[in-house]
Amino acid sequence: MKFAIIKERKNPPDRRVVFSPETLAEAREKFPEAEFVVESSDIRVFSDEAYAKLGFTVTNDVSDADVMIGVKEVPVENLIPNKKYFYFSHTIKKQPYNRKLLKAMLERNIEMYDHETIVKQSGARLIGFGRYAGLVGAYNGFRALGLRDGLFNLPKVETLADLEEVKAELDKITIPNIKILLTGTGKVAYGAKEILDHLGIKQVSDALYLTSEFTEPVYVMADVMEYAKRKDGKVGDKHKFYKDPTGYESNFMPYAKQTDYFIAGHFYGNNAPYLFTREDAKHPDFRINLVADVSCDIDGPVASTIRPSTITDPFYGYNPQTEQEVAFDDKEAITVMAVDNLPCELPKDASEGFGETFVEHVIPAFFNNDERGILKRAKITTADGKLTERFKYLQDYVDGKA
Repeated sequence: MKFAIIKERKNPPDRRVVFSPETLAEAREKFPEAEFVVESSDIRVFSDEAYAKLGFTVTNDVSDADVMIGVKEVPVENLIPNKKYFYFSHTIKKQPYNRKLLKAMLERNIEMYDHETIVKQSGARLIGFGRYAGLVGAYNGFRALGLRDGLFNLPKVETLADLEEVKAELDKITIPNIKILLTGTGKVAYGAKEILDHLGIKQVSDALYLTSEFTEPVYVMADVMEYAKRKDGKVGDKHKFYKDPTGYESNFMPYAKQTDYFIAGHFYGNNAPYLFTREDAKHPDFRINLVADVSCDIDGPVASTIRPSTITDPFYGYNPQTEQEVAFDDKEAITVMAVDNLPCELPKDASEGFGETFVEHVIPAFFNNDERGILKRAKITTADGKLTERFKYLQDYVDGKA
């Protein structure tokens, strides 16, 4: 079976790749029956020469490969019929802007496997860039704090070579006496936690965080059952909440009254209660003045996130009273960092980490008869132009009726 590492063609350019040269060499060693080729690219973080030096064929034409592996959406005009594709298609939530892409894959008899749908039987994601989104998001939040309050001037992550350099820059700064809330317990949240721990910020319990002031910076890591509660007052169940959150309401305000810097690293599901609303943000005791919204759900659970920001211009301000965007350093504003493609700022480390998990979980499935059902669960479209059973719910979206 022949696998092709394809060139990223989406704009703005994304320098990430699923396999670094070294990880691809590991895959070749583990799976001698697989052949790997690399489509030439002047964009990706690893040069063509780096792959060629390890003995890989680098070419402008990979159309003879069976499996095409990329990161971002493939433009419709570049889709090759009758192939297997892996990339983030951004279609499984019926995103309007990618309906044509899904339709084109069905018309061209493409087997689509979305990185986002590569999951365990329980539904937990197996691969992704979440850790790097959390790392960069937390760092960017501190960068905003330093610039806004004139405390320090951290460089942009995209100007640094790797995570080691990111952490070296953090070693140069001192964090003021603030209280930090981190929501979530997944890869994103643990990426952000890595930054907080590297800075030596003390982690405290929810009880202590909600009832005490401190003489040093502290943080709390809050799970969903801390910031959401059942409407009937009974004890909540996280697993039931994920299946059906309609019987829950927000319990976020106790945290909002005690927090200076909020890092949103949670996953937000449909019909779940918002963490805080625009009305909540108007409350005189609402203390949050800085938000690093890694989750970046626009005009949703984090009311101050009214638009995504960009790597070029990562910060803006949200005035809770007027509900309008203002300068990020406006005295009345909640400073917001809501970059929606954070791992792009750390392409080398993100690519290396992603590739390792892809070799561990995905490539074996092609050679062990998919014994863990990974490919079966991940497949969205079939070779005869149909949606798989698991993704039949997308049919109205494909038909333009969603």
